[in-house]
Amino acid sequence: MTAIEQDTHRIDPLGAADVRQYEQLAQEIFQLLSDEHTLQFLPEKKLSSLSAAKNWLSAAILNFHSGRNQVHLIRSQVNGKLLGIIDVIPPVVAQEHYQLSRYPYFVEFYLNGNARGQALMSRLLPKVVSRLQGEGIEELAAVVHRLNVPAAKVLKRAGFKLAGAFDPVQDIYQF
Repeated sequence: MTAIEQDTHRIDPLGAADVRQYEQLAQEIFQLLSDEHTLQFLPEKKLSSLSAAKNWLSAAILNFHSGRNQVHLIRSQVNGKLLGIIDVIPPVVAQEHYQLSRYPYFVEFYLNGNARGQALMSRLLPKVVSRLQGEGIEELAAVVHRLNVPAAKVLKRAGFKLAGAFDPVQDIYQF
């Protein structure tokens, strides 16, 4: 997926410029993925150290370049600050983790706790979905904790529909 620009925000795929800013980006990822508000419904994704963030970033770069996922960074156009991450997970990787009858591309997103309540993902996710469709990715899904009402609303606004229970605490939404 190529960059998506909006007046105040930009979504870029993880790329060469990010590798050149590795230390700074690892610090920003650590801040994002260690924030309790960001990971309120995804505690298993929480990073406990800068070293863990560097490992996460290294794996994301390798996975991106080997086609195992597509990490995209949501940044402020004003100051360049990392506000969130969108990860697009291909069916072949989903098969390694889930047992489903069909394997779509999965979309995961993490948003900085300070950016919540501003309808940022409601504005950006439809653009991401449109771009993915333009690249031939038609079948998308997302898994959301049932108590994460804001994320469910974002998905519904972007055209996802509740498809049923994914596990005892999460639902699956399909586009």
